[in-house]
Amino acid sequence: MQWLTMTTRSDRALIRIYTAFVLLGVLWGSNFIYMKWAAAFISPGQISLLRVLFGFAPLAVLAWRKRVIRIEQLRYLHHFSVMAALTTAFSYFAMAKGTSLLPSGIAGVLAGSPPLFTSMASSLFLRNEKMNGLMVCSVALGLIGIALIARPWESASADNAISFAGVAWMLAGSIVFGLSYIYVRRFISPVNLAPLSVVTWQIGLALLMLLISTDMSGIGQILQDWRAVTGLVIGLGLLGTGASFVLYYFLLQELGAVAAAGAIYITPVVALLIGWVAGERVGLVEVVAVILIVGSIAMLEVGRQRTAHREAAPTQGTVSFD
Repeated sequence: MQWLTMTTRSDRALIRIYTAFVLLGVLWGSNFIYMKWAAAFISPGQISLLRVLFGFAPLAVLAWRKRVIRIEQLRYLHHFSVMAALTTAFSYFAMAKGTSLLPSGIAGVLAGSPPLFTSMASSLFLRNEKMNGLMVCSVALGLIGIALIARPWESASADNAISFAGVAWMLAGSIVFGLSYIYVRRFISPVNLAPLSVVTWQIGLALLMLLISTDMSGIGQILQDWRAVTGLVIGLGLLGTGASFVLYYFLLQELGAVAAAGAIYITPVVALLIGWVAGERVGLVEVVAVILIVGSIAMLEVGRQRTAHREAAPTQGTVSFD
């Protein structure tokens, strides 16, 4: 009977973990339609500000309840400020700007590309994270997928539905977001702070930056459309930002960083499906691009694991049965 009870608890824990994993991917993938709705009424800067405002609320409550914010953490304020300015304020603005110029599904597919740029930057700036042959091929496939989405060969066409400026903004946000991994590894990980405390500082400081830098003129126009208001406040802010971070750090504790970040595999697929349901054009090119980008991210992880196994093998005294 005791074994049965333990098994039942274990099964319930797995269900909670996998439910959180899928939900996180769905929330991340849904963000782009909410940004698209809001972009019809307010500016990308205002979208970013309101997103951070309503996303910060649940994080602040959770951080207060967990008591992870301490006065001595102010010594790392400069690192938190860099992350707030680049990874949150700029990246969120770039994503909102890009989504305002692109179909939401296309924006969501491009937003799944940060792991590609993280891998390239890691090989350049982190000595112990060099790319092997499989990882190089996976990055190449991912870049081909991005090219299929961007269609630079059609940029001169008058009826081209894909804005090159929109693609550039999305890639700028993805590149900065991907590079932030290097900064975290070099300067934040060594101090061994709780992830929830880091992200609470990061989002809180980004909120202050956006409050100072955002033009508030016309921000009330969002109230003209209940769908846009609900999507921005609840979908993009409370769920897509605040709750997503909570889910991510729950998975971080249960599965580790690599597995938790795997929810990004779901994001482009969800974004494209939502865009298709909303009436956006989704053709064979878009489907192939999603397959290439998602597949490249999966191949990157396989290549990274192979490298880790090879580096660990000489230090182990056990026999491998691979």
